Amino acid sequence: MSKPRIIKSFEKLEDELLANIKLKYPYGFEKKLIMIKNAQGKLFSVLPFETEEYYYLIKMSKKEAKQIVIDDSDFDNEGNLKEVAKLRLEDEINEDYDNDED
Repeated sequence: MSKPRIIKSFEKLEDELLANIKLKYPYGFEKKLIMIKNAQGKLFSVLPFETEEYYYLIKMSKKEAKQIVIDDSDFDNEGNLKEVAKLRLEDEINEDYDNDED
């Protein structure tokens, strides 16, 4: 059985999902984009991301993917996730996971 696919804009991502995406793609998003067709047959680019429950397709162009990393203070000047940001994001995710179990 396949997972439900969810197409979402990057700007509308929840914090926990965004943290997980940054950890999965610590070297930026641009080179991980794939092309898919919409219902009208028009191609657009998305960043794939899979969780236990869903298969997300996060809409962004290559230009937007570059700009997101440039604007995000969690990434360094080379477009890599900073170690301090990685540790913080991992802590946030673990904290959210611990709270879900309560």
